[in-house]
Amino acid sequence: MTIGGKDMNILFVCTGNTCRSPMAAALLKEKIPQLNIQSAGIFASHHNRANKHAIEVLRKRNITLNHETQPVTEQLLHWADLILTMTTQHKQSLIVQYPNFQEKYFTLKEYASAADKEVWDKLRKAYAEYETKRSLFIKENEFKLDNAKLEAKLAIHLEENIKRIQQLEANVINYDISDPFGGDIGVYEETVKELDTYITILATKLNKLLGDE
Repeated sequence: MTIGGKDMNILFVCTGNTCRSPMAAALLKEKIPQLNIQSAGIFASHHNRANKHAIEVLRKRNITLNHETQPVTEQLLHWADLILTMTTQHKQSLIVQYPNFQEKYFTLKEYASAADKEVWDKLRKAYAEYETKRSLFIKENEFKLDNAKLEAKLAIHLEENIKRIQQLEANVINYDISDPFGGDIGVYEETVKELDTYITILATKLNKLLGDE
């Protein structure tokens, strides 16, 4: 499936890449097979299998989950046209660690519902201003102050920026997909139902976007 003559690449992101993001990827691939879809985890290692309960709940839906875990990398973020996280915290972690790809980041629920766009736009600007101000302060003072004094003055220097970010974050609706890790098969069933609800909405949106309806 292409947009503007280009293949569309979608990356799902969760924590360990064993449950939510591979399930989301498999569900979307089942609905739109021609999409290029991968998943990754912020704290994932390489080449582990998906959780056995994740494999089982998808098998019950006649979906085979052949998956090996992988961590988020800059190469993957370059590859992706759209990056959908399972929680707000995942999205915030990506914004902080990889700020150059901010325009691609959405939680799955946020992108599917298109809500909270104004708040997230303000948050992106607030994060960018924070990082710029922080970098400039360190550059100007790193050779003038020892580490302890630098950190103390930096905290004071950034106090208003931090308050602004906290205020904006407090206004963000909870768009988290529940984490089934450590739960029994019933917990995974509930998570896959929740995922499927939003993946169905996402698939409809993507089909309209890509002109396939």
